[in-house]
Amino acid sequence: MIAIMSAITVLGNMLSFPVLPIQAGTGMVIISGIAFGPLAGVLIGMLSRFIVNFFTGQGVWTIWQMCTWGLLGAISGAVFSKIDIEAPRSRDFKVLLGPVSAVAFMEVVAYVSYLLWPGGEETFLGWRLYIFGFIGLILGALIQRKRMPADDITLAVFTFMVVFIIYGGIMNLGTMFMSVMSAADMSWNALRALYVTGAPFDLWHAFRAAVFVFIFGNNMLVKLERVKIKYGFYRVHR
Repeated sequence: MIAIMSAITVLGNMLSFPVLPIQAGTGMVIISGIAFGPLAGVLIGMLSRFIVNFFTGQGVWTIWQMCTWGLLGAISGAVFSKIDIEAPRSRDFKVLLGPVSAVAFMEVVAYVSYLLWPGGEETFLGWRLYIFGFIGLILGALIQRKRMPADDITLAVFTFMVVFIIYGGIMNLGTMFMSVMSAADMSWNALRALYVTGAPFDLWHAFRAAVFVFIFGNNMLVKLERVKIKYGFYRVHR
């Protein structure tokens, strides 16, 4: 199943750019983590990204992309509860309210901090979105203190938040390390510029992945849950 899910993820990612206006690759990593757990999510995410780059180009960025996709798979598998195949469209907005409220509140704090201390920045779009958003995710997890239901709305909102904050935040940092020629080239101003220029791309990436899991995520999770039952993936092997 890890090989199969990796192949589907690679195919989805390759079709996303020339054919589909969605990000199926990132979405499939998140779906895989939810369906099969954190460990499988890490393996599927890292293996899929490694294979994708044979088509899009291998380089020093490959390890960064592998780690971020693996991290998305692990986080997804850790925060979602077992799929309820009897109620695929049930929605529990109360569970979603905590994390969303925490992230939204911290983004407001980020904007206030920008107004009080611009730090020479010409726009609010930058490192504050990622840092304060990450703090909001942590606070949301502490407030919620239980796993989220895998309904379509929850999946879409979760995907948007983690792809933008986690994937975008790490890859922008990685871009600085990959682009500098020496330690002297690394600076706060360079990193700040990367976050400003990367924010629109990260928002678009997160939106496309969220649209994919909103449309296909719930149905795919129900199908995968039936596959797990059929082939005895729930059995404990001693």
